[in-house]
Amino acid sequence: MTISAETAALSDSRNQEAVQPNSPVVYFGEDKPLQLDSGSVLSPFQLAYQSYGTLNADKSNAILICHALTGDQHVASTNPLTGKDGWWTSLVGPGKPIDTDRYFVLCSNVIGSCMGSTGPASINPATGKPYALDLPIITIGDMVRAQAMLVEHFGIEQLLAVVGGSVGGMQVLQWASSYPDKVFSAVVLASGARLSAQNIAFNEVGRQAVMADPLWLNGQYLTQSDSVPRKGLSVARMAAHITYLSEAALHRKFGRNLQDRTNITFGFEADFQIESYLRHQGNSFVDRFDANSYLYLTRAMDYFDMAAEHNGLLASAFSGTKTRFFVASFSSDWLFPTSESRLVVHALNAAGASVSFVEIETDRGHDAFLLDEPVLFSTIDGFIRSAARAKGL
Repeated sequence: MTISAETAALSDSRNQEAVQPNSPVVYFGEDKPLQLDSGSVLSPFQLAYQSYGTLNADKSNAILICHALTGDQHVASTNPLTGKDGWWTSLVGPGKPIDTDRYFVLCSNVIGSCMGSTGPASINPATGKPYALDLPIITIGDMVRAQAMLVEHFGIEQLLAVVGGSVGGMQVLQWASSYPDKVFSAVVLASGARLSAQNIAFNEVGRQAVMADPLWLNGQYLTQSDSVPRKGLSVARMAAHITYLSEAALHRKFGRNLQDRTNITFGFEADFQIESYLRHQGNSFVDRFDANSYLYLTRAMDYFDMAAEHNGLLASAFSGTKTRFFVASFSSDWLFPTSESRLVVHALNAAGASVSFVEIETDRGHDAFLLDEPVLFSTIDGFIRSAARAKGL
């Protein structure tokens, strides 16, 4: 895909990665449209991705990593916007549980996001301007169909494993349901087959914060303003970030400690360390993420409900599956509590699937799947090695 000079001029610091990503891109032209769950068709579209390791001769050693809500394809490589290491370098890399010396690891930015895959900050070829809210609504199923086209592009007939946590775990479940013959094993972490009413409520608070920002401009901020809805998106991120942590972790890390002062100020500055921390999280987030993408991706979470897609019977989503499953939850995760993981495990058992399950004791909350958790790493390592042996690798 060739980007014109006029289009490239739209690519400033606010949406540069969306238009000209610092990673490989696969472009799907009008001869390869993406049928969306909404009934719309997305065409043309593209997926930005990163790959690690070497695909073997029979293309049997591929592992697909599915990123979480505001993650990206830079799972084990430097993020071009932040300069930080990849978000899962503790798990993915040479000699690590997902060993890039043994496996070919693929991770794409999901459609609807803002790191190079088609999303609201991408250029709409029909107008030459960012899609903004003209992009059709995207679902988890749409993301997975696009990923399946990427996997097919590489000539991979069956993935050794599909791995993901949180929204990435939703994608893993969708993969296993929609493409059972293409998924030899599946790793689902801190996730579930639906989003609870409470979590839909948190997502709605975030979306309303973004849309209430005067600089949101009905989603047209990239073309109608020199600024972006920083305040609204920052507040949305602050609210969401609270759900990623646990009360015990917040107390251990911050308690009621004051921030750089010995007494309260009797005002509305960040008196407490937790206030300062959340403000930092919000401010740093807006420098790397698109506000409209946040609306689209949280909506995709809301709409995900695998049981509803199968007449209320979650087990029917996995009927006859031969995929091996590993499901893990975390004791202090209240965003996706263990009860949600157990619903998935019970459905898999009812479908006659091969499934292993572990609840990991930790006070780190939902974000534990991204952190250094030895029990998690050892169980994933054992599961992937077992799958590789079963597949003759």
